[in-house]
Amino acid sequence: MSHILAELEQRRKAITQQIAQLGDLRPGSVTSTSGRCGKPDCRCHRPGQPGHGPNFRLTYKVEGKSISESLPTPAAIHKAEREVEEFGRFQQLSREFVQTNTEICRSREPERQTEQEKKRPKRSARKSRAK
Repeated sequence: MSHILAELEQRRKAITQQIAQLGDLRPGSVTSTSGRCGKPDCRCHRPGQPGHGPNFRLTYKVEGKSISESLPTPAAIHKAEREVEEFGRFQQLSREFVQTNTEICRSREPERQTEQEKKRPKRSARKSRAK
C-alpha cells in the first residue's frame, strides 16, 4: 500500500470518528418575525406601539414541504441553534468523507483477476437479433 493511500485511509478513519462524536443535530434555520397581527383592536395597531415579536421559529423541509416550529423560550431557541449548527458540522464532515473516499478509490490499484475469473467466458459484445 502506498504512503499516500495509507494517509487517506487514516484521514477517512479520523472523519468517521468525528461524525460518531457529533451531538444532536437537525437541518433547518432559526428565524425571527415581528409585525402586526390581523386583529384591528389589538395594541399593535395603536400609534407608537411596537408590533408583536420577535417570534422565533425553526424552519426546515420534509419531503419538499416546509415545516415551521415555534420556539417559545430562550432555551428552545438556544437548543435549536445548537442542533442546526451541529447539522452544519455534519454536512461539512460528510463532504470531506466523500471527497476522501473518492481520492482513495482513485489511488487504489485495481485488483488482479483470480484464475477462476480468467476462466469465465466473456459475454459477446454482439446483441442477438430477435427473429
